[in-house]
Amino acid sequence: MRRSISNIFFAFHQVWDVSHSYFIVYYLMTFIYAPLDFLTGSFLLRLVVNGVEKGTPTSAIVTYMIVICSVAVVIYAINSYYWNVISPAQYQKIGATLQKKLFKKASEVELSCYETPAFYDKYVKAMDETQSRVMQVMQTFDNLIWGGISLLCNSFLLFIIDPWLIIFGLFPLLLGILRRWSNKIRHTHTTEKKPVERRVKYVRRTFYLNDYAKEMRIGGMYARMIAGLDATYKDFKHLMKKYGVRAAIIEYFRRIGLEVVTILGTMLYSVWRTVSIGDMSIGDCIVILGSIGTISYCLNNMVQTFAEFGEHSLFLEDVRYFLDYEPKIKENENALQASGGDIELKNVSFCYEGAEKNTLHNISLTIKSGEHIALVGQNGSGKTTLVKLLLRLYDPTEGVVMLDGKDVKEYRLSSYRDNFSCVFQDFKVFSLSVRENVVLRKEREGDAKLVSDALKESGAYGKIERLDGGIEATLTREFDDNGANLSIGEQQKVSLARVFAENAPCVILDEPSSALDPIAEHKMFENMMRAARGRSVIFISHRLSSAVDADRIYLLEEGRIAEVGTHRELIEKDGKYAEMFRLQAQNYLGEEG
Repeated sequence: MRRSISNIFFAFHQVWDVSHSYFIVYYLMTFIYAPLDFLTGSFLLRLVVNGVEKGTPTSAIVTYMIVICSVAVVIYAINSYYWNVISPAQYQKIGATLQKKLFKKASEVELSCYETPAFYDKYVKAMDETQSRVMQVMQTFDNLIWGGISLLCNSFLLFIIDPWLIIFGLFPLLLGILRRWSNKIRHTHTTEKKPVERRVKYVRRTFYLNDYAKEMRIGGMYARMIAGLDATYKDFKHLMKKYGVRAAIIEYFRRIGLEVVTILGTMLYSVWRTVSIGDMSIGDCIVILGSIGTISYCLNNMVQTFAEFGEHSLFLEDVRYFLDYEPKIKENENALQASGGDIELKNVSFCYEGAEKNTLHNISLTIKSGEHIALVGQNGSGKTTLVKLLLRLYDPTEGVVMLDGKDVKEYRLSSYRDNFSCVFQDFKVFSLSVRENVVLRKEREGDAKLVSDALKESGAYGKIERLDGGIEATLTREFDDNGANLSIGEQQKVSLARVFAENAPCVILDEPSSALDPIAEHKMFENMMRAARGRSVIFISHRLSSAVDADRIYLLEEGRIAEVGTHRELIEKDGKYAEMFRLQAQNYLGEEG
């Protein structure tokens, strides 16, 4: 209960932080509107009917009606203007603020969180639910206030007419337990449905995203995906059978209790007193028939409201879990500022969460400032994982990564990562302008020349220059019908331009030329080495010819350093590296022949 209340106040706090005035006016309107609704409804109806029955002058009755209706017209006009003109803008502002909090947290959590299903489920639910759930808490509390005022007003009126009528009105409170069961079932159903919904969304993406277009049209992959979609619908059907019947039974008994026992019982009692006994006026009877429904609705709604608070709390718990999560790798404002230097790994081992064995085993190596280092080895040997440790996307399971003689944990995280310019094998191009894709930050004076020069160095400038808009042209057509769809090789050249546009002390290239032809690759490496003169370079490549000029080559095998040396030293050693190099050379010669 304490946690549920805390979660509700958490939702209120989110809105209050964004706009005090919105929060106050939101509920002030209800405190004015709810009593007015009672006055223009049950109270005015009783006043008119009983007045006519008792012979009250028509002028007095008309005066009452004009006063009440005039006030109502003014209040309704203000209410309508506020909720249709002012409120939507505030709603969007609240939503944007909440999304920023979630996005900021998403950028802070360590990479392993994305690889942990339980955490990722909470992350997805937080993204899906936060804005709507916070505003639902506001509306639920608004309904509680409205219901409370309407209940007090109508109950007081019925108590004046006949105190025994309250018994019929209180019965819906007993139905609250059914509503609570229903909410628990709904939450469990929604939670179990999330993974199935993600699979459906994934299948849909494979059909409409360009990334999958070729593979979906070759072979029978489209049929396999459709079969997967059919399987998810079977899962949906299973969940409906599992929870639907229970929900239907609970709803049936709740409706019987509300509509038969409460409303029908009150109607029969009131008509009996008015027609058979004759001790109740027609006006009172009419008011009772209307008010008992309102009271029953309010009581049932209040019970439902408290149950909804419980439901909101369950969903908000996931949101708070995500926002309250304390990243294991986090920013420290008071830590040291990094400014380059030698990089050293001492006895570093690493195991992915949930894995049975280490991916890296006792790695020790030194990269001196300005050195060009190549990491080579077969797929799965641990090259990319080692780079992720260097970037502090993960921390080692054992051992230490050092920069300039200090543990990298002693440096401010953002400052440390600013020491690296990176191009990853699985690079991404954003649906933004070419300029924004190259600099990856807010615009600064002089960016146009910086981007143009970087594109020339990466070999992408010729293509970009021919686009309408040049470096301001939008990449992809996701949001711009006139956007440019570049080939994979051209996209990779744009991503490489990011390295040329930055001046970080260390450059990391993870398969930077995988989509380039040999000529473009050779030119790119020439440009890269020239641009990186005086900077450390760490590059991963399966094409061993690109490692020939490296100051030192590390051959990784099953997460261990199998060989280390210059190209000439490793060839003379005639080990694994020499064997791999000869095989690749034979393949190239065979292709040329």
